[in-house]
Amino acid sequence: MKRVETIAEVRMLLDAERREGASVGFVPTMGYLHEGHVALMEVARRENGVVAASVFVNPLQFAANEDLAGYPRDLERDMAMSEAAGVDYLFTPSVAEMYPQPVVTAVSLPSLAARWEGASRPTHFDGMATVVSKLFNIIGPCRSYFGEKDYQQLQIIKRFVADLSAPIEVVGCPIIREPDGLAMSSRNTYLSPDERQAAVVLRAALDRGMQLLHRRERDSSVVMAAMADVIRAEPLARLDYAAAVEAHTLEVPERLEGEVRLLVAAQVGRPRLLDNDGLIL
Repeated sequence: MKRVETIAEVRMLLDAERREGASVGFVPTMGYLHEGHVALMEVARRENGVVAASVFVNPLQFAANEDLAGYPRDLERDMAMSEAAGVDYLFTPSVAEMYPQPVVTAVSLPSLAARWEGASRPTHFDGMATVVSKLFNIIGPCRSYFGEKDYQQLQIIKRFVADLSAPIEVVGCPIIREPDGLAMSSRNTYLSPDERQAAVVLRAALDRGMQLLHRRERDSSVVMAAMADVIRAEPLARLDYAAAVEAHTLEVPERLEGEVRLLVAAQVGRPRLLDNDGLIL
């Protein structure tokens, strides 16, 4: 595996690979990798001739009240995990390399980004979409792999790629979970032992919602209230939202039909945790 720190070099290397006929798989990350990231890299390895990944903690995604400096980092571990997963090129730019001057351009999708996560973190999705768009421009034509855990993020990326006719195939991959059902996340490292036990309430809330859907409950308000009640019953969890939405618009219909996604978020100790599940009715 080759570590690359500059935009010019990673472009040169990947353009050369494409000229030789190789397809490129790309996995963008903010580092502090876990088995969910590794799973994305392994899928990219199976489906492409060359695999690139990036580790970049993007300051545009952090609001003034969020702890950018405290975000977990371990580049040596990330490099070892990436190499073991079959990554050929690991792009690790500095903030100065990515943003040599103040950023005045933003990629914004308010119809998809204003609710759910966007309501709690108003600047987050503009920062995310802007850096992912920038990374796509740097990496070039590729298949890019994202976990479904950050489901709203995935829908935003798919939409701006389609709207802008970017030469990118966005591939969503299933959530990787701990044995007790908790979705893997770098945020889980912040949980105390008691909070870690309480965190499975998000999966329990989704299970309750899925049970109702399987029993042919189609009233979105009933499903949402049932999921919210499960989270509120856990003393260490503070509910942010529990939603039953149309899978692509992320809007709440009165009657659930077609492709439905259940979304939950809650504060458990220090971190806000997210989870989701889906069903075609």
